[in-house]
Amino acid sequence: EVQLVESGGGLVQAGGSLRLSCAASGFTFDDYSIGWFRQGTGKERAGVSFIRSSDGSTWYKDSVKGRFTISSDNAKRTVYLEMNSLKPEDTDVYYCVAKSGGIATMTFFYHYWGQGTQVTVSS
Repeated sequence: EVQLVESGGGLVQAGGSLRLSCAASGFTFDDYSIGWFRQGTGKERAGVSFIRSSDGSTWYKDSVKGRFTISSDNAKRTVYLEMNSLKPEDTDVYYCVAKSGGIATMTFFYHYWGQGTQVTVSS
């Protein structure tokens, strides 16, 4: 059974930083993509950032480019999202997701989801 366990969310002031972690277990495929969607109240889930295990390729939502950095420790099957210069509009529930193969930015491509972690940025 695939499990994605997130940690690292919380409350931070605007301009501050947080690091989200997602520990994956139960994978049986060698090439996979892991990343993050986020969702606020009354909004659709939106892709934030993703990384592919086989080649380290990454994708970022335009609004987080230059502020967020995704990285992975393949040996630990853990992905990190370093979030700097946080803004109030980054406030959302962040969900770790995983799929086999290459990066996709639409929710329906991802079969595996974490429980979500709240990120709140105060102004």
